[in-house]
Amino acid sequence: MGEKKNIDIGGLSFAWDLEKGQFSFEGEDAILFWISSAMKTLFDTIEEISGEEAASVVLETTGFRQGLVVGEYFQNMKGVTVFEAAELITDTYASAGWGKTTIKYLNPESKTLSAELKDSWEHKINVVQKKTKGGNFLPAHYAGIFTGLFGTNIWYKVIQHQIEEHECTTVEYFPSNIDITQNIHQLARRKEAQKIEHLQNVVAEKTAELKDLIKKLSSPIIPVLEGIVVVPLIGKYDEDRTEDLIVNTLNNLPKHQANYLVLDLTGLDKELTEYTASLIEKLGAAASLIGTKTILVGISADLGLVISETHIDLSKYDCFQTLQHGIHYALAQSGRSIV
Repeated sequence: MGEKKNIDIGGLSFAWDLEKGQFSFEGEDAILFWISSAMKTLFDTIEEISGEEAASVVLETTGFRQGLVVGEYFQNMKGVTVFEAAELITDTYASAGWGKTTIKYLNPESKTLSAELKDSWEHKINVVQKKTKGGNFLPAHYAGIFTGLFGTNIWYKVIQHQIEEHECTTVEYFPSNIDITQNIHQLARRKEAQKIEHLQNVVAEKTAELKDLIKKLSSPIIPVLEGIVVVPLIGKYDEDRTEDLIVNTLNNLPKHQANYLVLDLTGLDKELTEYTASLIEKLGAAASLIGTKTILVGISADLGLVISETHIDLSKYDCFQTLQHGIHYALAQSGRSIV
């Protein structure tokens, strides 16, 4: 048969029913854990999965809500003052191994108090975790207790943590609009902001990579024959793309010893932008300064009509319908031909 035992310590009842595997504290089912191993593992796992910031909010919220249940229970007890309830609660917690909590100051009228927590189970876990800052489960827990006792939302401020080499953890409590719901929402907003920032960074990074790829592929400089370089103009041109192409082309013309720059307009968007118009003029003018003559090819009937409606003056350039005609012309000008 299983063994049953009951012990009273400091007026508090502890009971064991080994047959049922049951432990009771003050007539309620309870459970025991080793602090430095099992409870530490629980805390470590929560932080590992949720992240340290989210885990802190989880523990703070849990502590407050558990304390609220306790506070409301004692608040409903007839004939028990706030002072008596505070003493009962701290004595009960001490007997349950929660450490020594001393209420140093308590004013029911202003609903303020200060408390000292010494050698609490949370502090012991933080020590084993090698934390440098104390946890917020117990400070929030007592905020929940006194929220229940006072019937007013109470929040807290930790003045010092025992883990910071102080004799104890000192906490002040006061009425406040700050509550756990607000903290949860703030955490959610911070997480959302972090995700948005991450996505913005990814988009910016990919956009930069795409722009770099466009620079390399959209308007390549092609040395087709000795002294002849072809640059196809493709799509639309904005200010950045225009400047990039001009600089890249002018830097490479001397390298290829180009006498002729053939601009192929076949791939241009039919809706010419001001940058496209200026691109043709700037490229031609700049090329002429370094002794390179510009030839325009690929001007279709539609593109010719569009150009005629703009202020672009192409009369100073030799223009041909196809790239082949333009290359043949450049060769002929230097006394050569394709056989």
